[in-house]
This record gives sequence, structure tokens and C-alpha cells, in this order.
Amino acid sequence: MSEHSPSPVPSGADDSSHAPVELGGSVWLRAGHETLGGAARIALLSAIRDTGSITAAAKAVGISYKAAWDAVDAMNNIAGEALVMRSVGGKGGGGTTLTPRGRRLIETFNAVEREHRRFIARASAAIEHFAGDWALIGRIGMKTSARNQLYGTVSAVTRGSVNDEISLALPGGQTIVAVITHESTETLGLVVGAPAFALVKASWVMLMANDAAAGQPLRLSARNQLRGTVTQVTRGAVNAEVSLTLDGAVGAAPDPNATVVTAIVTNESVDALGLAAGKHAVAVFKASSVILGTAD
Repeated sequence: MSEHSPSPVPSGADDSSHAPVELGGSVWLRAGHETLGGAARIALLSAIRDTGSITAAAKAVGISYKAAWDAVDAMNNIAGEALVMRSVGGKGGGGTTLTPRGRRLIETFNAVEREHRRFIARASAAIEHFAGDWALIGRIGMKTSARNQLYGTVSAVTRGSVNDEISLALPGGQTIVAVITHESTETLGLVVGAPAFALVKASWVMLMANDAAAGQPLRLSARNQLRGTVTQVTRGAVNAEVSLTLDGAVGAAPDPNATVVTAIVTNESVDALGLAAGKHAVAVFKASSVILGTAD
């Protein structure tokens, strides 16, 4: 047996996307490496048992006559023995019946499914903040080529004649600005308060020494200027990878779990800017360099 979680509904697909997230699962039976079936095939076997007719059983579960026989043949082959027998002729004109093995399979599946439902109920009750944890699990599992995956909440949506300007508030109080099309805004369901993530390649991030007064933006055309402290410098033959832990709100204590931005710059730039662990710097990148996304 194996358990499979149902596919999540895309955000904004319907009103159910705003319902509380709940734990769910399904029971499937396997024979060796082959899947024997789940609730749908067991329902077909149950209908055959109750009606004695493959035609009536197919109608009862909402599939075609051919699909029903294909499913029966597949189950018989995978099980290695007959679960369903067809009889031809006789007083009743023939019919379809389950073998003792087929009947036991239904009973076993129903018993396991009952226990599975109890397990799901107990697990759901035991897991606090399941919705938030599930979202975190999804973020951890996401794989992209962009080193910087920054999570936040949409704080502003400014409509333009062609594109929209989306502001994403990061944990700690700093903000990222992205410019995307109207269509992308609608497709992603980006509204104020919606969770979203920003992808920024490390090679798109420029670093500057933090010589300006605290909290004052640098005079640059690039909209995104994130202030922080250098936490790591990893040198290569030509380039260096510099990690910058972003500052929180003015006057707030340092947050060890703060957002980290990574930039790839030349070794020469590292030396010229005096970038080293503990030094203050500003990560700079254009709004057009930000890719926005939302989790399903």
C-alpha cells in the first residue's frame, strides 16, 4: 500500500482556495511493483458484487463497459489470480461474479481505508499550524536555478499603462519591487496581502559599500536597494560569492533568521569595496530583474 496526497488546487482557481488547508490522503493496493488499484477500482468490484453484471456495475460507477472490462482484466493479471469471473449462458443468461479472493480484497481495502481515515483525523488534530507548515514544506521543496528565493507578502500593486509594479514586503521590513505584465498579475493572483516569492539570480545583484546614511536610498536608477551585513565571502578563481544578511526595521535587534541575498561579483570588486564578514553593504538590482511567483 502507498499513500498519495491529492494535487493542490491552484491559488485563485475557485473559492475553495481560501478554505483552511487540511491533511488528506488515499489508499492504494499494490501487488509487487504494480498498482492493483485504489478506491475507484474497489468501487467497481463492489458494484460487480452487488449487481452481478459488468454492464450495471460500469453504469453504477460512471465508466464505460469497455473501461470496466479493461480494469477487471488489469486487476486479474496483476493479482496473479482471478478476482472476477464471467459466466456464459445458463438460466440467467450468464453474468459476472467475484471470486472469494475478490470479495476478501474488498473487505481488506475497506478495513484499511477505515484505519487510514482515523489516522488522518488523528494526525490533523495533532499538527498545529498545519497550513503554515505545509506552505513551508512546499517552499523547501522548490528547485530553481536562481540562488535568491525571497519570500514575502504583496504590500502594493500599482497599475501602469502596460505593466504593473508589485511591491513585496520581506520579513524584517525591507521591500522588493518587481515590474510584470497585467496578465501576470492576474494569473498569479497578486493582490495586497497575498503571499508570493521573488526569484533573483545572483549574477543580477550588484553590491555597493554602505556609505550612505542609514535608511537613505542611494541615487541609482535601480529600484531595489536592500541593506544588510556581509556574512560570508567565498572566493573562486575569478569571481566571489558574497552573502548579505538583510537588516531588519530601524532600531530592531539583529534577526538570525533574516533573509539572505547572494551576489556574484569579481574578486577585484570584493577587494575594492572592502567586502568582508561583518561589513555593511547594499544589494542592488533592477525591478525588471525580479521574477515573481506564487505557490499552488
